[in-house]
Amino acid sequence: MRSFALAILASAAAAAPMGTLEYEFVQYIAKFGKSYKDTNEYNLRFQRFMKRDQEIKEIMANETTSVHGHNFLSDYTAQEVTRMLGLKNMAKVQRPEATFTAPEGVALPASWNWVTAGNYVNPVQDQGQCGSCWAFSATAALESAYAIKHNVLYKLSEQNFVSCSFLYGNLGCNGGLYNYAWNYSQTHPIESEANYPYTSGTTMKSGSCLYNQSLGIFGATGHVVVGTDTNSIMTAIYQQPQSVSVEADTAYFQSYTSGVLTNAAACGTNLDHAIVAVGWGVDPTAGGYYIVRNSWGTSWGQGGYVNIGQAAYPGICGINMDVEYPTVA
Repeated sequence: MRSFALAILASAAAAAPMGTLEYEFVQYIAKFGKSYKDTNEYNLRFQRFMKRDQEIKEIMANETTSVHGHNFLSDYTAQEVTRMLGLKNMAKVQRPEATFTAPEGVALPASWNWVTAGNYVNPVQDQGQCGSCWAFSATAALESAYAIKHNVLYKLSEQNFVSCSFLYGNLGCNGGLYNYAWNYSQTHPIESEANYPYTSGTTMKSGSCLYNQSLGIFGATGHVVVGTDTNSIMTAIYQQPQSVSVEADTAYFQSYTSGVLTNAAACGTNLDHAIVAVGWGVDPTAGGYYIVRNSWGTSWGQGGYVNIGQAAYPGICGINMDVEYPTVA
């Protein structure tokens, strides 16, 4: 398939002079290692690329705090993007009253980042073509909670959650919730990534449960819902990384490359993607922002991270709407 794709590129280069945008598309194919099976797919992907290119130009015409550009998603179909949004099929659970709010008089630093604070956050991963963002968010928050408490950073298995937590409300590659995942882990200590590797990103299937409880390392003892105000969220993050949800089905979110997302209207609040807030900072133009770890690989955003502006409820991209963290023994 790759040789066929290279042949297409060679033919395109030898043909009559291509337009500037198609030349950029050819460069895009090479940069991201894309491979198309035939000319029909090439044309389909080019159409998607052109649409995203126009969207990026429209965003950048008015954007002042973030930079947007092409990434591996630029040639994706709407269906392929939807596969990655793992909250899309989940029934909206009534949010209980917050059980964690910021105490009076808590002094927070101007910036904080668990990634640089020590060995508390694992490297960014890629969920691939599976709506398993909820599992990556749940696992990352659980790993960090344990590392902060015990000074040992394990790499837990997302596949364990994806294949095995159906009875707790999750739907595998068709979606799930991080709190459902933590509920499962209370009675099913999670295996390591090494023992139960992630496969759903390439198979696009949830897979049969192959869980071996004797290999389980640890699980959550419960989970806590955080208040929706900025101070409570920042205080909770200072305690440990937080699982959060955003709307990610927009070109504004998907094409992010750097800076701070601050355009609430461009992002929306229809939560469809789970990620992890690991810190915060202050930008001279955008003001306060959250540092957020995504699960779309390191080629997306800033090495797999995105800065999302701080704002009153519901927050930019809805990030204030469902902030939760797991507790560990």
